[in-house]
Amino acid sequence: MASMTFGQKTFTPTPPQKGSFPLDHQGECKKFMLKYMLCLHENKNKNSLCREQSRDYLACRMEKGLMAQEEWDKLGYSDLETPKNHST
Repeated sequence: MASMTFGQKTFTPTPPQKGSFPLDHQGECKKFMLKYMLCLHENKNKNSLCREQSRDYLACRMEKGLMAQEEWDKLGYSDLETPKNHST
């Protein structure tokens, strides 16, 4: 989406290469996000108790191209089993 204000140059925003998650407009990973959020709610926001759910959510995002592919060790999940395919 480009914008132009009062004769200024046209500006077309581009996403950063790293550090920002694109939105999941199609809801492809919504099920995994909801499971993760529910786990956080049930465990008083203690992320350490919801690591499998967060890993599954990230796996879905990587599979759907919503984030860059990263090694699980680099993301801090080396102690967890590699997640299965998350096709919905």
